Formats: sequence, structure tokens, C-alpha cells
Amino acid sequence: MIVGFVVLVWAADRFVLGAAGAARNFGVSPLVIGLTIVGFGTSAPEFLVSAIAAATGSESLCVGNAIGSNITNVTLVLGMSALVAPMAVVGSVLRRELPILILCMLLATGLMLDGHLGFVDGWILAGALVVMMGWIVWLGMRSESPDEPSDEIPDDMSNLMAVVWIVLGLGLLLGSSRMLVWGASELARMMGVGELVIGLSVVAIGTSLPELAASVMAARRGEHELAVGNVIGSNMFNTLGVLALPGIISPHEIDPMVLRRDLPMMFLVTLVFFLMTKFFQRPSHVSRLEGGILLFGFVAYMASVYVMQ
Repeated sequence: MIVGFVVLVWAADRFVLGAAGAARNFGVSPLVIGLTIVGFGTSAPEFLVSAIAAATGSESLCVGNAIGSNITNVTLVLGMSALVAPMAVVGSVLRRELPILILCMLLATGLMLDGHLGFVDGWILAGALVVMMGWIVWLGMRSESPDEPSDEIPDDMSNLMAVVWIVLGLGLLLGSSRMLVWGASELARMMGVGELVIGLSVVAIGTSLPELAASVMAARRGEHELAVGNVIGSNMFNTLGVLALPGIISPHEIDPMVLRRDLPMMFLVTLVFFLMTKFFQRPSHVSRLEGGILLFGFVAYMASVYVMQ
């Protein structure tokens, strides 16, 4: 599992680097690359792990990874970011992206309330992801600075090198995801716990490492809106894209604990963060104390996962 985590994070970075370089060589707008390819990059581990888990019959691990990553992003990632530097969040993130995230969560929850994540449910979520990506690109193209470069987009990468990184990154993503799922399944068996528990905890934390690194570094540089936007964007991908995979690849019954404990917790921590930002006040602000509260929520939730398994 440890080897799988390390290779997974590195491979996702290489894959995004190659894809961004190829897109730039073909004349794609830097902003569009940043909103799509780079945005997808931090969720690539969740996507690949969930696809492999669904294909190998570990559907509970897949669902736990998606929901657990959302909870981890809000509590651990944003909590750590606020502890590093109190976050003053302004602009469109709270007014636009956060309500859209809540709508995505409501859609996914509504589809799972019958206790089954089916083929049609998966395609509905996938379709919603396509619509959301189109909407993000459309908003980006209407922004005042559509050609603002991103530090993650290479300036001088040849097509050959871009292809090398894409192929190598994708191959290692698939291999490390398979290794991680195999290790997680064996760990669950050895510990005598369900795959849902491992997905909600160990796998969710591991696949959230890119978001943690990106958000903490953004907070240290004073780019607070980027830190929050990274988490909200990743949670949108998880809710629509990652949850769509088990429905499309391997329709299955949802563990009742997901409906009773995990989905309500996902909504609760998102609402708590929403209230912490003092949405109706300007400027919105999340203090170190509030970051500590989020981290406490993360620890409490992890404890409840193991106690209530």
C-alpha cells in the first residue's frame, strides 16, 4: 500500500505534466488546461483506485474512497491549511462553487437513497460531471484574464516528451492503483474489518495527499482562495466522477452504514465549513481555531468509522 501511494501521487503528477504540455503544444488555452487537465490531476488517484476497485469486485472500497476523500478534504486538508495560515476567502468560490458542490452531493445522495448504485445512476453522475466541466470551462473563458498562465503548465515540452510522460504516467497510475487496491483488500482481511472502513480511512487519506500538498502550499503562499477552490473542485470530481465508476463498472448494493453515517457526515462537515467562512460577512475568514475544529472533526470521524464498523 505504501509503495502504491507513493507511485500513485508521482504518476498523477507526471501524467498531468505530459497532458498539459501536449495540450499547450496544440494551442489549447492555458486557462482551459488549468481548469480541466490540472484540475483533474489531483483527483486522478481517486478515479483510478475506484475504477480498479470496482473492476475487481471491491465496490465498498470504491464508494468509501469517494465519500471518505470528500470528508478528508474538508476536515484534514482545509483544517491543516487554516492552521498553516488563517484563510481569508473572497471572490466567487463561496458564492458559486460551494453551492454547486452541495447540489452535486444532493444528486449523488438522491441516487443512492434506494440502497443501490446502478448502471443508470452511474451514467447520470457521469453526465452531470461532463455538464459541470463544460460549465467550468465556459466560466473560465468569460473571465477577465483568460490567458493567465499556470505554474503547472510546461512552457517548452516537445510532443515526444509529452507522450512519454502521458504513457508512463498512465501506466504507473494503473499499476500503482492495482497495487493499492490489492494491499487495501488484504489489509482489511488481515485486520478483520470491512473494505468500506479501509476505503473511508486509509485509502481516502492516501488518495487525498495531492489535495493536502497543493492546499497547504497555497495557504503558505497566501493564495487562500486557491487552497479552498482546490478542495471544492476535487470534491465535485469525487462526488460525480468517482462515484459514477462503481455504478457503471459494477452496479451493487450500498452498505447501509454509508447512508446512516458517511453521507450525513459529508454534508455536516461541508455545512460546518460553509458556516465557518461567515458567508454573509466580507471578507470571509477561517481562523486557526476553526482549522483546529475541522481537524478534531477528522479525528472524531475516523474513530467513529472504526467503532461503528
